[in-house]
This record gives sequence, structure tokens and C-alpha cells, in this order.
Amino acid sequence: MGDSSTALPFLPGYTFTDPAKSRFHRSQTLTYKNGFTVPKSGDVAGLTDADIDELANMNPSLTYGQSKPEPPQTFVPAHVAFDKKVLLFNAYFKQNLNESEKEYFRVRPVKIYYYLEDDSISVVEPIVENSGIPQGKLIKRQRLPKNDQGEHWLWKDLNIGNDVVFYGKTFHICNCNNYTKEFMQSEGIMLNPDEDCPHDPYTLSRNEPKHSYVTPPTFDKLKQFITLDRQVLRFYAVWDDRNNMFGEMRSYTLHYYRVDDTIEVREQRNPNDGHDPFPVLIGRKKIPRCRGSIPGNFPSAVMEISEHEITEWITDKDLKVGETVNIMDRPFFLYGCDDFTHYYFQQQYGITFNPVPVELGERKIEVKREIPPYNGFGSPQDSKQNCLSLIAHPPKKDVMKMLENGLKILRYAAVMESPHPEDKNRKFIISYSLAKDEMQIYEPHQRNAGIIEGRFMEYCQVRKPGTSIDNPEYYTPADFAIGSTIEILSRKFKIVDCDLYVLKYLEANASKYPASTIESIRAIHADKL
Repeated sequence: MGDSSTALPFLPGYTFTDPAKSRFHRSQTLTYKNGFTVPKSGDVAGLTDADIDELANMNPSLTYGQSKPEPPQTFVPAHVAFDKKVLLFNAYFKQNLNESEKEYFRVRPVKIYYYLEDDSISVVEPIVENSGIPQGKLIKRQRLPKNDQGEHWLWKDLNIGNDVVFYGKTFHICNCNNYTKEFMQSEGIMLNPDEDCPHDPYTLSRNEPKHSYVTPPTFDKLKQFITLDRQVLRFYAVWDDRNNMFGEMRSYTLHYYRVDDTIEVREQRNPNDGHDPFPVLIGRKKIPRCRGSIPGNFPSAVMEISEHEITEWITDKDLKVGETVNIMDRPFFLYGCDDFTHYYFQQQYGITFNPVPVELGERKIEVKREIPPYNGFGSPQDSKQNCLSLIAHPPKKDVMKMLENGLKILRYAAVMESPHPEDKNRKFIISYSLAKDEMQIYEPHQRNAGIIEGRFMEYCQVRKPGTSIDNPEYYTPADFAIGSTIEILSRKFKIVDCDLYVLKYLEANASKYPASTIESIRAIHADKL
């Protein structure tokens, strides 16, 4: 085809095939021998070292000129190299105050952020709660002009101790963070020593305690209320007034409130003691230790006693078990206290109280309740219930018994024993309700008997003959043995038969009923068992 320098361009229409070429495959240069790859010897020769060097150092070119040179691999743009790299300087500026009498200037600390990415600067003042000053971002992020010649502030112009002017406001740089120091040091700039930010005079004045010209009292009532609230000492006392006419010994409860050193005396009432229901004998107030020191001209009828008239009051030190304390000219003997009072005196004063036995002389009158006899109106239980309370209430029912035996009924067959011939063939069914312990008598229909069927007696409790009305005894299933006779409403009935359920129920509760009754019923049901 000729030399490569004079070769035609590799374009359609400019290439020609070699008519003498007969082998179109790519020959292999390696082969395997004894398990190893070795160069293949033959007509096709491999690349020599000179060919490899020529291919490595060859600078290919296009037919229509050289290609554009690629940028060096070591170049990194500024927005990538300095992305998220910010220098932080702490500074402050002074704000002049011309209309305030208490301060002339105000020191306001700020933070100067320098963004290396685009040489922009932002100034932010930390927000102080309830300061009343618009704070936050003072200067938004932008390139700040340095002078009128068009220059801008750069990181080389910022150093500790220098003053920088942003839009006519002077900021003094005090210090910076560690990253800023390392960056400046790597760029060959030595920073000045750190400075402390001065304190605001007005803020320091607010931190100082206010001058107080009133001497605080040694006793704080508020502290006493907080620490001693709901702490009450309780004593049990008696007032013996038996020396006077119609006097007696009466028991009281004395309460001492530690929160304000007041005393209250309450009466211990007993039922039917004959006294008016006035539980408080002496209301809660401070009790003077001696009422004789009050001036005679003091108008006690219209004015209360205060600390101006009495200087000594009864305190907890004057109250001890086993001693008498005079309250409003009445001697109260303290004979006991509760557990809290006992623990308080033991911890506070090291005193241990022992209760003193006191006989109050109470009159014990045993009142025997007599229930009047039954008058015949209603049931005996209803009449007795009216005597137990002023407001009549129905008799109480055994709810559990009603729930367990709600549908359990024992049925018996009976005949009437009567001297009248028309009553000899009458048959009855006696139903006994286990839920209410009541019985009912029903007369079934008999053909050509001449008697209308229906209820002979409603459900009710039937009293046994010979028992008193006040203490009655009622018929129970134990009395309904086969062959036994019961008397109901002056008529005698003979039990002749019963249901099989009656036998099963009595056998299940054999401990409650006599064995003779169970055996009589078992005898008539022997053929059914």
C-alpha cells in the first residue's frame, strides 16, 4: 500500500483491498508447552522492544490537524478546592447611645465568616433572648468593598487585633477558631495573640445585686409557711368541770398548727350524749399565755387581741402530755397525743411522752330493742322490717340463693283429708320453690267432680301449726315425706307422691334433709331407678 506518511485518509472510497491476500485471520503469537505459555515460532513475528517503544512514544495525529490540548490533571477549580471551607473570626463593635442616661455605648459581639470559595464575607450577631435589639445576620454573604479603588477585603487583610470597616461600621477582631489559625499558618501569615472581648457595661450592671436599705428580718414567714404547712400537732385532752353545778368531764382534741402557731380545740362527740352539736369549742387562733396582762381599758368586745397587747403566746413548748394548759380560763389536761406529735417532740426536744390513763365517766346505757307483736297486716318479715328503721324498706332477699335455685321447683301430689265426703276425692299438686322457700297449691281438673280447677293457694310461706307468730317455723322439703300430713289454712293434706327430680335433689343435698324423708321417697320410685 506504500509508506504510512503518504497513505490515503481512512475514508470511504479511499481504501483498497489487496487481491493477493488469502489469510484474513489474526495469527496467534503464544502457545502452550509443558503447561507454560511460550512465544510461537513461525512466520508471524511478535512485537520487538523497538516496536513497543515506538508505540509508547508515538503521538498520533488526525488528518485535519492537531486536537486541543487536554488540561493538566493536577488542576482543581477554586469552588471545588475551597468548598465548605470557612474562616471564623470573633469580633465586636461599639454602638453609641446618645439618648440614654445609664449607658454611653453598648458592646455587641459578632462573628465574621470568610468563605474561601468566592472570597465573600458575612457578619452574624448571636441572638440574645429578650434583649430588645434586632440581632442575627447583620451583613449578608457578599464580597465587601475595601476602598474606592474597587478592591475587596481578602483573607490576607484579616488578623487578630486589626480593625476592619464594613460599610462604615468598624469591627475589632479579637480571636479566631483553630481551623483559621492553621490555615493562616499554612499560608505563611502569623496571627497576633488572642484578645478578650470586653463586657457590656449595661449587662454587668444588670448582673449586680440591687442595693437593699431594709434590714431583712431574722424570721421569714414565707419560709415558715413553705416548710411547716400541713404539720399539725394533735393532743387528746379533757376538761373537768364537775366542781360547778351540772358540770361534767368532757373530752376534746387540741390541734396546734406549726405554720402560724395557732391553736384549735374541737369536741369529741359521742352519740346520744345530750349536748348540742357544736364541734368547735375554740376556733383556730393564737392563744395568749396569760390573759391577765391585757389592759383593763382595752375594748375586747369590738377589737381583737393583737401583738401590741400581748407579747407571750402559747407555743409547742407549753404543750406536754401529763400537764394542764390553761386556754381561755379553762384547764385542759393533756393525756395523750398521736404518732406524729410523739415523733416530733422526740426529734425536736428529745422528750418521750407516755399516755396517761383517764376515766371519762361515760354512762353506758344498754337499750334493749323490743319488737312489737305481729298485727296481722302483711307478712311477719315486712312488719318486722318496719320496726328496724324509721323509713320503711322491703325485706332483704338472698340474691345468691335466688340465682342458684331460680328455676328449681319440687312438686308433690297430695289429697285432702276432710270429714266432708265431697272432699275425699280431691287431688292437689303442691309446688315448693327453692329460690324463695315458698309453696303453692294447685287443684287439677277432674271429670264430673263438680269443682272448678285452679289455684288453691298462691306462693307464700306456710307457718307450721303450733309455732308462735313472732318466731314462726315454716314448712320445708324436710317435712314432705311420703305419707306425712301437713296442715295448711286449717286444712290437712296427705303427701302421696312426688316427682323423680325431688328424689335426685334430696340425695344431692342429703346433709340438709332427714334420712327418713329420703327413704320414703326412694321407696315409691324404686321401680324407676
